[in-house]
Amino acid sequence: MQEVIPVSNRTPYSLVDVNEVSVPSLAQRRHGQDLVIGVDVAKGELVACVVGSDRSFERPWRVKSPGQVRTLVDQLTQLRRHCPLVVAMESSGTYGDVLRQALADAGVEVRRVSAKAVKDYSETFDGVPSQHDGKDAAIIGTLAQSGHGKTWAWHDRDDEASQALRYFVRRLDTAQRIKQVFCGKLESLLARHWPEASALLSQSGATLTRALHRWGNPRLLAADEQAPALLKGFGGHYLSEQKIGRVIDSARSTVGVRMNAWSIREMRDVAGAIVKQRKRILRCRRELKKLTRNNRVIQAQAPAVGLVTACVLWMCLGDPLNYPSAAAYRKAMGLNLKERSSGMHKGKLSLSKRGQRLTRKWLYFSALRWMKEPSVKRWMENKKQRDGGRGGKAVVGVMRRVALAAWHAGQGAVFDPKRLFPGSGARRSAQAAQSGGATMN
Repeated sequence: MQEVIPVSNRTPYSLVDVNEVSVPSLAQRRHGQDLVIGVDVAKGELVACVVGSDRSFERPWRVKSPGQVRTLVDQLTQLRRHCPLVVAMESSGTYGDVLRQALADAGVEVRRVSAKAVKDYSETFDGVPSQHDGKDAAIIGTLAQSGHGKTWAWHDRDDEASQALRYFVRRLDTAQRIKQVFCGKLESLLARHWPEASALLSQSGATLTRALHRWGNPRLLAADEQAPALLKGFGGHYLSEQKIGRVIDSARSTVGVRMNAWSIREMRDVAGAIVKQRKRILRCRRELKKLTRNNRVIQAQAPAVGLVTACVLWMCLGDPLNYPSAAAYRKAMGLNLKERSSGMHKGKLSLSKRGQRLTRKWLYFSALRWMKEPSVKRWMENKKQRDGGRGGKAVVGVMRRVALAAWHAGQGAVFDPKRLFPGSGARRSAQAAQSGGATMN
């Protein structure tokens, strides 16, 4: 008769509700051990796993967020009376902030574990490369138990000035993203109804958007006798009389598709949305200028990256004085290079893109501004030529250099744009001219 071996469907990672956990029984099993509770954070659920000093772990606990957060903290507080413990978490945006604050209020230490370390350790942990909540919680606890966690103290959102800076930076970035969406819509409308306008005026500039918000139709603009004076008021000293004349002539003779009442209404709405977001951006810039007037680091970084980008770096990365080197500061932005090579395969270098996306976005804008500087432009052209006419890597190169410059400026160094790419400046041109002259002689 063949023997039947019973098989359990329960895996080591099967979850148990936090309300069903018996703390006295757990404390008796783990008596005298230093425990680490690894927590995997998701949007609506937390998974906690107790890992002992011998690196064995209990069945993970399912914790509904936010409904059972207090229950989890109460269980841990009760367990701490019997066994020393700390909680380990990944840095997971804002989803884990509720638990972090509750743990801080209860006096429980929290440590942060790298998400990349968790991913890299997934196959080594149990021989299977899969990742899921219960396993990740166990890995987080095991890594922290092995000394791979860093203290992650909870701080109530700094002082009022820092909170205000965070508010206006986020408000400005949101307005900029909304403006960008409407600029894309305006581009398509202009291509259909007034294709000549983009060659005369900046598509997202104050003059064209305010004009379209008022008239909505280039032919209505051309027919209005007050148009020259109004356009002058929109553009100010940046708009000459000659250009005003060319704009009106273009509006009168455009080959664009004739507009009806609904297309005029759409044009006005889109242009009006851009005007509104421009005003919001300007207000945020003024507030940030006031807030950072006495911030030495931001004022020092502003010549290198611009005031808004300096505020973004301060908000996302903190004080550059806390970073031991410029490379570490750049790495925190996700601008360090990574490579995946194996055997005969030679991988390509690419950005790690770790850290907050906002820093890379605004540093990209700073890099675009510096591309007009002669030495940077000269380096860009040479880099594009080496890359077969593609400019993407050249832009990344400028971003990486500007990131280093921001760290040095934050340390107190005076920013000099010629030092971004010193080998591409006037010295190299002079050497080339001398060598050329010697050859001719």
